Amino acid sequence: MFTVEVIYALLKEQLVFRVNMSEACTIEEAIVQSKIVDKYPEIDLKTVKVGIFNQIKNMSDRVSDGDRIEIYRELIANPKEVRKKRALKQREEGVLK
Repeated sequence: MFTVEVIYALLKEQLVFRVNMSEACTIEEAIVQSKIVDKYPEIDLKTVKVGIFNQIKNMSDRVSDGDRIEIYRELIANPKEVRKKRALKQREEGVLK
């Protein structure tokens, strides 16, 4: 028997679902067993990106005891664009030269 965590981070909360399994399985099987999709039906297992400990993986990859499966959301804003806008605003306000 082994345990993995399935994590889904929203803007204001991070959800952790612990899944106990009797045998090795795939990332997709662990997510299904966690029942996280019942709570968040917007998670589309056919298109969502996933990873284990911040490394992108495929749904068919096997999990190991203690793995942290991360379900990634689409970015709301492009981080490069946000930094560029912030720098332009600071430059206009005289904070940056």
